[in-house]
Amino acid sequence: MSKSHGERRKTRYKLQRKPRERGLSPVSRAIQEFEVGQAVHIKLDPSVHRGMSNPKFHGKTGKVIGQRGKAYLIAVRDGNAKKTAILFPQHLRPQINDPTT
Repeated sequence: MSKSHGERRKTRYKLQRKPRERGLSPVSRAIQEFEVGQAVHIKLDPSVHRGMSNPKFHGKTGKVIGQRGKAYLIAVRDGNAKKTAILFPQHLRPQINDPTT
């Protein structure tokens, strides 16, 4: 049998959820909106397959540069290269600015 090269390969532990977090995501996460220029954290939700980017962007922080339908265009640095990830809002969290900085 040949090796699978699917979208979620090598993510056995990266895309796991803790036992009490399992199940469907809250609806409030799906209807959240972001402004262009807003900083967001990418945290992939494994229960939502649509609008999920490559798992290498999981845990990164980027900036919203536009919108494409329901999805957002996020500018992310991958090493020295700038990449654009297309993500649904379920996979994004707003960055909360620290008032002490």
